Amino acid sequence: ALAQRNALVLQSDFGLKDGAVAAMKGIAFGVDKTLAIFDLTHDIPPFDIWEAAYRLSQTSLYWPPGTVFVSVVDPGVGTARKSVVLKTQSGHFFVGPNNGTLTLVAEQLGIAAVREIDEARNRIAGSELSYTFHGRDVYAFVGARLASEQLAFNDVGSELPAQVKNIPHQKASLTDDGLAGTIPVLDIQYGNIWTNIHYDLLQQMGIAKNELVCVKIFHDNDQKYAGQMPYVNTFGDVPEGEPLVYINSLLNVSVALNLANFAQRYGIESGADWKITFSRCP
Repeated sequence: ALAQRNALVLQSDFGLKDGAVAAMKGIAFGVDKTLAIFDLTHDIPPFDIWEAAYRLSQTSLYWPPGTVFVSVVDPGVGTARKSVVLKTQSGHFFVGPNNGTLTLVAEQLGIAAVREIDEARNRIAGSELSYTFHGRDVYAFVGARLASEQLAFNDVGSELPAQVKNIPHQKASLTDDGLAGTIPVLDIQYGNIWTNIHYDLLQQMGIAKNELVCVKIFHDNDQKYAGQMPYVNTFGDVPEGEPLVYINSLLNVSVALNLANFAQRYGIESGADWKITFSRCP
């Protein structure tokens, strides 16, 4: 029987307009021609480490333990920032720069160990003169060798303290005033507003289905939106163009317009500086 290979999953801010992603896949394929290589996304906005962190946390749970993720959103490429492999308590591996990208998966899946990639040993032969494409020269190569079990985790390089560089972010909270959280990311294709507020908190607040909820959205401290809308199961539970509160596929509280783009209509964006509150309507 064929040995079961672990999947290699790639994410970057490279886009698909040039050959960068194909070069990474070529390196991985050259390590092991039986390797299963998948794309998470290559459309992370350029240099947006926070969005890279979120997309990893959005998807990694759905992949089996042993899966190796390579994430290359690396504005500091070639500088002193460390290249690492994070092994999570769930048994997943994350390869990339220790620049904040690993914030959310470390929190969500737990840190088992972190090792610094020994770039003298673990990189493509002959790539030592290039400082600007670690995605190809180091990360895709190391990720493919880990996934194909040609490289043991312990041989990646020296062990570091069990922590990763964190991007500060406000945790969701429930107070007497209601729920408060952030908008870490948009459901970009449709313009829905995804929050970091887990469904549990909405339950604790005691909001019932079809109850009206008062929603406010702030950028820094400027109010960008205020309105009321029902808490329902799905988009079609309200008339076309009307707002709703619902639980998204990650079981987080979210806001949308039925068959329309909420983010576009109200000029809402995402990031740690976008705050959202939910309260009972007076």
